[in-house]
Amino acid sequence: MNDHTLVRDARGSWHVFGIWHPEPAAPLDETFFLHASTPSLEAPEWSIHDPVMHARTDLGETHVWAPHVIRHDGRFWMFYCGGTADHTRYRIELATSTDLFTWEHHAGGPLCEDGFDARDPMVLREGGRWLMYCTRTSRPDGGFHEVSVRESRDLVTWSAPCVAYRSAQSGTVGGPTESPFVVPVLPDGSVGIVGSGGFVETRGAEGAIGSAPADDPLGWILFVCESGQYDRTLAYFSRDPERFEDADAVDVDLDEHCAESVVDPEDPSRLWVTGGGWGRGGLSIRPLEITSARPS
Repeated sequence: MNDHTLVRDARGSWHVFGIWHPEPAAPLDETFFLHASTPSLEAPEWSIHDPVMHARTDLGETHVWAPHVIRHDGRFWMFYCGGTADHTRYRIELATSTDLFTWEHHAGGPLCEDGFDARDPMVLREGGRWLMYCTRTSRPDGGFHEVSVRESRDLVTWSAPCVAYRSAQSGTVGGPTESPFVVPVLPDGSVGIVGSGGFVETRGAEGAIGSAPADDPLGWILFVCESGQYDRTLAYFSRDPERFEDADAVDVDLDEHCAESVVDPEDPSRLWVTGGGWGRGGLSIRPLEITSARPS
């Protein structure tokens, strides 16, 4: 399993959706998302369900990548990349569900198109707006590797992209801006984890969990995958969720590919980090320790 997303249903079970293909890797032949569930993040086994979101070849989709699921307004919203033969116009698609098993595609078509191989959407709620981060290049046919950010008020209509982060490296495929994942840094120096509702889930002094829109953080940390060093995650701090710079790199010891962070409301004293990727034998999950994210 490669790029993936975890979401918790109303009964407390966890569901994972992710890119899947038998080894060896064949990224342009990844045509559906694996779906599995478990009652607990520490359960030894997961139940495998029917795959979802098969590539719609009748609409020109040749593969599907990098799902990201949030819960909002009584539904689950899945954002994902619909790849086509034209790498300069990859599509960011939307589907919704009420039960995580049956999904309905957004009738209005792709939310946006971009290149090169624009992919890896991640959606965060900040105050009264939504932000969507994606991997792309500075030109649709290649250029500097970037993380773009778009804004929405309704999760359907999105602004033109801005550059959230630009690497000094250039090219087309891969690059050091894959799998962007943004978390807020709270005034006490702790890190809030973006939960399945797009909201920030944090642990209070007594271990109680709370949820609130991310509207008053001290700053933000952007995590990205460095595909040149496959199991390496990079991080950058900013006080602006729409702009991150190399000069504000953060030291992290996080050797995971396509890493995502989650907090379990049943045990808010612990944070978790997941990882996947080609040749890794599946999805990994382990405790995540954050000592402090307070900037100097």
